[in-house]
Amino acid sequence: MKKYNRNLGCIECDAAIDIRVFNYSIDNYFHPLCRRCQSWFSEILEYSTATDYAIELYFALKDRGVPARLEKSDGFKSIDIALPHAKVNIEVDGMHHSYNGKQAMSDLKRTLHSFKKGYSTLRIPNALTEYDLEQTADLITDYLIVSRRQNRKRYY
Repeated sequence: MKKYNRNLGCIECDAAIDIRVFNYSIDNYFHPLCRRCQSWFSEILEYSTATDYAIELYFALKDRGVPARLEKSDGFKSIDIALPHAKVNIEVDGMHHSYNGKQAMSDLKRTLHSFKKGYSTLRIPNALTEYDLEQTADLITDYLIVSRRQNRKRYY
């Protein structure tokens, strides 16, 4: 488990966290969340289709300062992890996305839908988050940094 600096605020909204709220959040949610964000996260756990793999990758990206959004709807589908500032969607996929032709075609259509709106889609297999979550999050963060640099060069 990651060790958090007690001076940090909420990983979701950057609000200051009282030490009791911090400890409760770490003990119950494994991440520093203010009370409001604890409620939000409880609803995600109870009502959304977010998988444990997507949730862990989301928090690993937040740990790196990536302004990600979990379970964002684009009007067509629910995106596992959205990075609107970078125009990148991340889908964390189970095995059925690879071996089921119907699912793979649906994924390709969803990717095209996002691409038409100017968004790239990264498809991350569950196995990567399970095998090496930290390196996966580091590589995605590097991808975002390089993408931002390339986009700046293109427009300036």
